[in-house]
Amino acid sequence: MYIPPAFKDDDIESIRATIRGARLASLVTATAEGPVATPLPLFLDESEGQHGVLYGHVAKANPQWTLPPIGDALAIFSGPDAYVTPSWYATKQETEKVVPTWNYVAVHAYGPVEFFQEPQRLLDAVTRLTNRHEGARAKPWAVSDAPADFIAAQLRGIVGVRIPVVRFEGKRKMSQNRSEADRVGVAAGLAASENPSDREAAALIPLPI
Repeated sequence: MYIPPAFKDDDIESIRATIRGARLASLVTATAEGPVATPLPLFLDESEGQHGVLYGHVAKANPQWTLPPIGDALAIFSGPDAYVTPSWYATKQETEKVVPTWNYVAVHAYGPVEFFQEPQRLLDAVTRLTNRHEGARAKPWAVSDAPADFIAAQLRGIVGVRIPVVRFEGKRKMSQNRSEADRVGVAAGLAASENPSDREAAALIPLPI
């Protein structure tokens, strides 16, 4: 990922927050047949290894897990993003020398991928993933709510994914390269949007205190 110095995010807590906030990731592996990608939810176990370990699963019918990977796998996580119109820049009124852009947050996680099929490991992974997404609900559903034989049958249809992370790349492009007046204008414009992602992006723009 191309990361100009102004947009580099190397704060581990910020990176972890982006991963936790991403509802869906993309798992990319290079193979002899070319690159293969699967959209899937992943969670980061921060207690394992130096940088944490990512867990998830793919369908057993998905050929990605059967194709030997070349080098490390790549997991892509996206945070809030928003289109930025030049109309919000104070600079537009001064020089007209402005163009549209896109603000966004992204994290790339790299590491060797392991695919596994042991029932207990699969059960642990899907239980933890489910708990993560059900935890905030008033009446959370649990894997144990379903009959054990039904869950066992479902587990036979998936393959687990484990990626010990060896490095992260974090990028937070939120108008840091613009003047203070331009950033104020962009933040105000996005905050007034009806799009929830725009309003989330507005809160991430660095503003004067």
